[in-house]
Amino acid sequence: MNSLLHSLQTAISLILGRDPDVFSAVSTSLSVAVWSVVYASLFGVPAGMAIGLADFPMKRVVIVLLNTLLALPTVVIGLLVYGFLSRQGPLGGLGILFSPKAIIIGQAILATPIVASYTLSAVRGADIRILPTALTLGATRLQGMLQLVREIRFGVAAAVIAAFGRAISEVGIAMMLGGNIRGYTRTMTTAIALETSKGEFAFGLALGIILMAVALGVNLVLQAVQESRHV
Repeated sequence: MNSLLHSLQTAISLILGRDPDVFSAVSTSLSVAVWSVVYASLFGVPAGMAIGLADFPMKRVVIVLLNTLLALPTVVIGLLVYGFLSRQGPLGGLGILFSPKAIIIGQAILATPIVASYTLSAVRGADIRILPTALTLGATRLQGMLQLVREIRFGVAAAVIAAFGRAISEVGIAMMLGGNIRGYTRTMTTAIALETSKGEFAFGLALGIILMAVALGVNLVLQAVQESRHV
């Protein structure tokens, strides 16, 4: 018990003292998570809207596949992206394996089904007459789509926040594609795994506290967004 309390005190000292290694991992985590969600949103929001609005054969199968991708293990994504980005892979010439860009690619793949699924749910819950009514009133299809986006904005916001929470807390992709390089690709989750295995429990605990604080903040924002939908 005394050892745990001492580790907690040391962890708090590292946080309050703005330890460079601690905050380097925090900065890297936030950076790659934000960019991952940006790219995931650029594809996931239109994909979710398209699936929700369109009527096409095998639509139910597509939705089932989308829901299946929500449970795709991060190590599988890491393995597939590693195969493409490795020196022998088709994209090996880019030379971005073991870099933040590689982590962003992997985490964007992880986050895209989350964004698309939340957006699809938002479209299903919206008034289906919005788009036809806008077109009838003389709006272009783009203007009609923008009006629909405005209607489901809270659902899209929830999608982005949920995807960010998933991205910042994952470890498999960051470890496999980033290589856990100190000061470059080391994220909070990979640093926790490494430092704890080395016996540096206090360091891992400091990062764990910050990660939990970020997770709490994300969930508070998500709850606020969801409550705003019913106001």
